[in-house]
Amino acid sequence: MTSLETRGLTIRFGGHVAVDGVSCAFVPGQLTAIVGPNGAGKTTYFNLMSGQLRASAGSVLIGGVDVTRLDAPRRARLGLGRGFQLTNLFPALSVFENVRLACQARAGVHYEMTRPWLARTDISAAAQAALARVGLAGRAAAPVAALSHGDQRKLEVAMMMALEPDILMFDEPTAGMSVDEVPVLLDLIAELKRDRSKTILLVEHKMDVVRSLADRIIVLHNGQLVADGRPAEVIASPIVQEAYLGIAPGKSAA
Repeated sequence: MTSLETRGLTIRFGGHVAVDGVSCAFVPGQLTAIVGPNGAGKTTYFNLMSGQLRASAGSVLIGGVDVTRLDAPRRARLGLGRGFQLTNLFPALSVFENVRLACQARAGVHYEMTRPWLARTDISAAAQAALARVGLAGRAAAPVAALSHGDQRKLEVAMMMALEPDILMFDEPTAGMSVDEVPVLLDLIAELKRDRSKTILLVEHKMDVVRSLADRIIVLHNGQLVADGRPAEVIASPIVQEAYLGIAPGKSAA
């Protein structure tokens, strides 16, 4: 069953076509890596699917429902979770408060003057559980601004997990992370992948990361879908090695 699908998805900025008629379907239990050179349209494609941008043509479907005209919050309520190249957090709030807000949104709970947040033990417990999964339980009281970049990335994953989405979209999750921080985040994504009910999309430049996680690779170039298949097949294709991975024909991608 298709969880997320694009049909002829296109966006134009003036005379430039950033995403050009991309049709692709994604299914539960599969992690799809989206690769291609800088400017290929990968993040723009993500933004169209998640609702940050409005398509010029084509459509986006979640669970078979056309959501092309819905904004990002409404797509999120339909089960789509999105991470960004740059962390998208509330830096003045604590680590716990950031995740609590995500849990609150998931529960559909609004502020009640007669019932302080501390009384909502269910929401607090869910927030603590999400922090524990990413190894940040001990930093719950810390302000987000005091976290390292790697810990901020982990917090963003905790917030996404707290929303309990069926579709998880990661846009270069390891960008800017130190060598020591990367394995922790990759382990988190690998853990999410073990839940076969989840659909995971990953934009990533590091091919070692792609090879370790992906069940499928699609390649964008000049906004068009030019390759789609199993990682070994796509990585080995001459057009991908030469044009997108910078590997001369006849050389190994390893």
